[in-house]
Amino acid sequence: MKHQQLISVVVPTLNETDNVDILLSALFSQSGDDIALEVLIADGGSTDGTIERVRAWESKAPVRLVFAGGKGGLAGDVLWAAKYASSDIVVVMDADLSHPPEDIRNLVRPIIDGTSDMVVGSRYVPGGATPDWPRSRRLLSRLGGALAWPLTDMRDPMSGFFAVRKERLLAIDPTAIGFKIGLEIIAEGGDALRLTEVPIIFRDRVHGQTKIGWGHMIDYARRLLVLAGGAVSFGNATRFAGVGLIGLALDLLIFQILFGMGFGLVAAHVTSFAVATISNYILNSRWAFAGDGPRLRERDWRRYIRFMTICLLAFALRGGVLAGAVELLGWPPQAAIILGVGAAAIVNYLGNAFFVFPSENPRMPSDVRWRVAAIGVLGYILALRFVFLGLVDLVPEETYYWNYAQHLDIGYLDHPPMVAWLIWLGTSLFGNTGFGVRIGAYLAWIVTCFFAFRLSRNLSGKSAAFVSVLLVAILPFFFSTGFMMMPDVPLTAAWAGTLYFLERALIGGRRRAWWGVGLCMGLGMLSKYTIALLGPATLIFLLLDARARRWLLRPEPYLAAAVAAVLFSPVIYWNATHAWASFAFQSSGRLQSATTFSLPDLISSAAILLTPLGLVAAIAALVTKNRVTLATNADAEARRRSLFIKIYTIVPLSVFIAFSLFHEVKLNWTGPLWLALLPAISATIVAVGGSLSRFDGLLRRLWIPTVMTMLVIYGLGLHYLVLGFPLVGHFGNIRTLPVAWEEFGHEAGLIERNVEQETGKQVLLAGMDRYFVASEIAFYDRVDDDAVRTSVGRGALGLDSLMYGYWFKPADMQGRNVILFGLKRGDLEQASFNGLFSRLSEIKEQKVTKQGAPVGSFFYRIGYDLRGRI
Repeated sequence: MKHQQLISVVVPTLNETDNVDILLSALFSQSGDDIALEVLIADGGSTDGTIERVRAWESKAPVRLVFAGGKGGLAGDVLWAAKYASSDIVVVMDADLSHPPEDIRNLVRPIIDGTSDMVVGSRYVPGGATPDWPRSRRLLSRLGGALAWPLTDMRDPMSGFFAVRKERLLAIDPTAIGFKIGLEIIAEGGDALRLTEVPIIFRDRVHGQTKIGWGHMIDYARRLLVLAGGAVSFGNATRFAGVGLIGLALDLLIFQILFGMGFGLVAAHVTSFAVATISNYILNSRWAFAGDGPRLRERDWRRYIRFMTICLLAFALRGGVLAGAVELLGWPPQAAIILGVGAAAIVNYLGNAFFVFPSENPRMPSDVRWRVAAIGVLGYILALRFVFLGLVDLVPEETYYWNYAQHLDIGYLDHPPMVAWLIWLGTSLFGNTGFGVRIGAYLAWIVTCFFAFRLSRNLSGKSAAFVSVLLVAILPFFFSTGFMMMPDVPLTAAWAGTLYFLERALIGGRRRAWWGVGLCMGLGMLSKYTIALLGPATLIFLLLDARARRWLLRPEPYLAAAVAAVLFSPVIYWNATHAWASFAFQSSGRLQSATTFSLPDLISSAAILLTPLGLVAAIAALVTKNRVTLATNADAEARRRSLFIKIYTIVPLSVFIAFSLFHEVKLNWTGPLWLALLPAISATIVAVGGSLSRFDGLLRRLWIPTVMTMLVIYGLGLHYLVLGFPLVGHFGNIRTLPVAWEEFGHEAGLIERNVEQETGKQVLLAGMDRYFVASEIAFYDRVDDDAVRTSVGRGALGLDSLMYGYWFKPADMQGRNVILFGLKRGDLEQASFNGLFSRLSEIKEQKVTKQGAPVGSFFYRIGYDLRGRI
């Protein structure tokens, strides 16, 4: 005889008298030889006759009325009724007839079979639909799904129609509130919960009135924050606001007093922040978050460290906002400080709620904690970089590439043109400012994050994908590519995109992905030639992987190569018309450099780019046979994914290692290749503790202090570059830190004007290094509106000056007066200069100050009537 499975159906109700009879009749029509239903009506306090209609059913069918009372909201009503369920499988559905009873079999079958722990009726998987929904209802549903996206992979997390094991339902937080209890189960289950979505046709109610509105959405959003680990409530938000107002008043009062007494902007800012911070900590720990966070000892040093970390992060962002409002917007400091305090308050509240005094939720899976941490870190990094983007002086390389954009072309000697094109676009929109130069880097970094997330999700799962984005945010190489505008910026974005599409083609078997490979490879070749190393890596993977080998006989890979070649053709044309100069510079030119063993330098540069912990984790990922979360089982697909990660890391790395055995390497060379390893490193970080080796477990524990340390370094480092230290300013100088290039350019412009007034002729400016000084003068000489045309580099004297030798020909500058600039006196003391001019002035030293404090000096001399070249 076939076994009949009992299913308990829990239906929360509130004034559903018109729907009770129709719903119960439809439900019991689903009973059969395979399943039998019992229905528990969890009433939240109906007053319209719903209770009487349910009572009438109790005598003729397995129906029970459970008085839930509605005090815990829909979630509380469901939990109360579920305690009385006779079956170990519970279906939860609404009473408004929007959930189709005929789909109950589809919901419970995977649980009966043992293939799923929870099955959700979804409106947003293929086959699901919401006919006749008003636009406002669609908006609410989609908004709710978007808010829950970090916590779950579900397409329809707002669904209230699901089947689940009774023990999982009753195991959720009994204080859960709101109307989406299914999300509570999903959030607490984490990656370990086997979840299935089946399509349903969701129809709007015919009888009665919907109970869902914006108020429910606010409760839902707050509950999401609690599920994410935040000590978030109306009470602590109100208390925090009270603490903040006290701190704000104290902060502003002290700032105004000190600034009015003549203290500098930085000194007043630091002092007032420190006093307000001490006040805020005492009040937050003893009052605002006292009832929401864990009961920690007042001398718990870990809490002090966490609090100080958040304070430093808030302080750094506040300083950037303050400086930006004063320098860029022209606000008076007394008004700008209010904007800075507001930015710091947001960081402080979220940091205190999620990191210093988090909610005590032992059910929260560790992978969800990492997802939330990644979102927090990403949000802070985006805000920090955006605030400081236009405040920190451009480094010489950036101003050199800005000069690329002023001489726009399809090719250049030392790099392809993509960096110039991006700078040209940014400065066309935002002017010749630091922000205009760097905005392309900011946006390209977001592209890198997008592809890193998608690649890691495919290879290691969604939680690992979040951690990959976190690593892209805090590892030094990737942080720099989101701030400084270098050729590595578009290269890294294109590298990430190429890896993603290669994985979709080689592992996922998607034919159309090859078009993405060709597009990203072509854009990468327009950025920097090193992306070509992905070509031999792809060939090796095709030869080693049996399933991927079939692509060798298909046209798609060859079409991808053709697309890349077409995109790269402008650079080929430029080289063909310039004696193949760029190709030679990057190939034979480097191979002919002095022989030196620089493998230790390559290793140390990798440690700088990745942090020492990141380098150790990368090596561990390469030497370990299988990362624990690359797949549920160590099957063939897991081995293929592992092979993909290793091939696309080892092949490019091997080239750099081989080169370092005989030639000098540069710090940034290996940066993009580590993208392929991020999925494996991230998989270890989010892995279940029991499946980790002791070594991997140690690495995982070290990542939290590493992440926080790097955030503090970035925040305080940027704060220092812009504002310096109180009372003393900057300890660096214009040769070592980008703290006074603008002041240097201004001084150089004044010298230029004086010489022109003295001689009555326009002068040329030549930096006596390869390109640093000339590039900075061209960008920051605001005295001369045509500085980009008069800052000619040392190419005017016939010396190597990279692209300056192409832009300015020595023959065109004969008879001109030239001001020679150098950061060292020795740059201007060469005896060979004497024969180049009819007369040379003595070398003079010019001091440079920033905010009234000295930050170094430079040297200059004037050459009259240029006659020849060295």
